[in-house]
Amino acid sequence: MTDTFDGKVVLVTGAGSGIGRASAQLFAKRGARVVVADVKGEQAKETVNTIEQRGGEAIATHTDVSSPAEVAAMVQRALAAYGRIDCAFNNAGIEGEMAPTAQCSEANWDRTIAVNLKGVWLCMKAEIPVMLEQGGGAIVNCASVAGLVGFAGLPAYCASKGGIVQLTKTAALEYAQQGIRVNALCPGVIHTPMVDRLTGEEAEAESQFTALEPVGRMGTPEEMAQAAVWLCSDEASYVTGHPFAADGGFVAA
Repeated sequence: MTDTFDGKVVLVTGAGSGIGRASAQLFAKRGARVVVADVKGEQAKETVNTIEQRGGEAIATHTDVSSPAEVAAMVQRALAAYGRIDCAFNNAGIEGEMAPTAQCSEANWDRTIAVNLKGVWLCMKAEIPVMLEQGGGAIVNCASVAGLVGFAGLPAYCASKGGIVQLTKTAALEYAQQGIRVNALCPGVIHTPMVDRLTGEEAEAESQFTALEPVGRMGTPEEMAQAAVWLCSDEASYVTGHPFAADGGFVAA
């Protein structure tokens, strides 16, 4: 990738760990000023520290993306600090609790949808007016291969990620002629704290997850960061409304 983000402002949610942290770090390495948002404020500050230690520029903001007020405050903090938002990676999400559809609790359903799907919608609702006013921008929403195929035991998660794919396509069509590109990143099985929670970091469980991947391994947060950064870059200027599967061949199987 030759494109740089010099002079651009990038907002990344869920940037306190995993794919979000790796993406925030890579955006900063490419020259962007990064707004690091996470519901775990201390982890967001840790991400900012790693960026600053490498010579980059970033600010942290504590944000629960399921809260309209906190999302609005996040965007206002970005504007107060940097005056614009050129790109947004709406990455924050939770896996929820594992249970078959008939045993999925209403509380788990509501929370998972609120964070994963409503959260992405709230972020776009706040980001798009800013981008329209400044003449354009690029948005990447973090979906999942679970938004493209089913996973037994994760009905709320799959529904939320499938919803993100459709929401992304809709927004892409709405703003295609107004300078805003909207795409969805659909990671496969990536070695993140989320996957560690699902496997309990047990070797046998991890091997079962690895076996799902045709390439024979889990992906890394850094590989997903490369995909997110490319989708936001000018090198992807003709790409919009696309559910980009970065999955080691998972959905090809």
